[in-house]
Amino acid sequence: MEKQWYGKNLRLGILGGGQLGRMFIQEAINIDVHVHSLDPDENAPCKSIAHEFSVGSLTDFDTVMDFGKDKDVLTIEIENVNVEALEKLEKQGVKIFPQPNVIRIIKDKGLQKQFYIDNQIPTAPFLLINSKQELLQSTPPFPFVQKMRTGGYDGKGVQIIKNKHDLEKAFDVLSITEEMVPFEKELSVIVARNEHGETKVYPTVECEFNPHANLVEFLFSPANISSTVEVNAQEIAINIINKLEMVGLLAVEFFLLKDGTVMVNEIAPRPHNSGHHTIECNITSQFEQHMRSVLNMPLGSTKMIQSGVMINLVGEEGFSGLVFYNGLENVLKQEGVKVHLYGKENTKPFRKMGHITIFGDEVELVKNKARSIQKMIKVEAFK
Repeated sequence: MEKQWYGKNLRLGILGGGQLGRMFIQEAINIDVHVHSLDPDENAPCKSIAHEFSVGSLTDFDTVMDFGKDKDVLTIEIENVNVEALEKLEKQGVKIFPQPNVIRIIKDKGLQKQFYIDNQIPTAPFLLINSKQELLQSTPPFPFVQKMRTGGYDGKGVQIIKNKHDLEKAFDVLSITEEMVPFEKELSVIVARNEHGETKVYPTVECEFNPHANLVEFLFSPANISSTVEVNAQEIAINIINKLEMVGLLAVEFFLLKDGTVMVNEIAPRPHNSGHHTIECNITSQFEQHMRSVLNMPLGSTKMIQSGVMINLVGEEGFSGLVFYNGLENVLKQEGVKVHLYGKENTKPFRKMGHITIFGDEVELVKNKARSIQKMIKVEAFK
């Protein structure tokens, strides 16, 4: 008799206890799936709602082995984990989704880029760079983007090198450089795949970035694009997850070029900032879909039920310490607005503290409302 996926009978573990894990667990609770979480922060957002919460390093071999050895299924909310431990756990019979070989490719932007080339997936031209000295000797035409091959997240580990003076701030680590792509929009598609090979793809969304923090400031669903672009982006996302033979949830970030073609920027093998709106705006949220995919359940409908805009709540510059959401009460008075706070007690500049989803029937009206909502609230700290 196959082990049931609900209740205490199955032990599902997640590496990472941040906001993505927290929202994953919130969905799991709805159908009595017990989730065990590991995170290095003893006050991580998952602490208060995980069935069991363990404190420990995600990159330490022994810690990951010890956490995973009694789990039936293990998943992630962050790529920076010890892949060697996951490979050994997989050999010992633990189901690891996304699979360790997939995480190994995606967590290294150099390997990720080579995967695109090997599989004829459109992406920006790039160079592999071993050190700052090597970069200085083989400077690509300005301007270009430098990305750390591993360890970057939330806009960190990425910078634009505009001229010779900017070379002074170049990363002195394994990195890649990319040509600056003259794109019109940044898009994202989330796709899921289970062990049966069933795939479900979400409608394409449009992302607007904060230029200072390199973080998504607004997300618009649906994206203002043609049906041709929509189909093309979705087909590429499905192709990538199938070529990887990946089980789990995959976010695919695109550049939309002026000629209407799309080019893959990066991928993430987990729930993603560009899918938070799905909690209110789609039949199945990305977090529920992640759970369904790694537990080999039937995948849920990705159909949109209403238009939406998502705003990231990040710490204001100049504020660090015990968080204070200035203007939260005014936001909560608004109709068609849902606030999600991540349970982080302390704020610092540009730290993700929560998000707000604004939803309705007409996307343009929702956009206008979202811009006014954003001005109502600031993430500050008690003095």
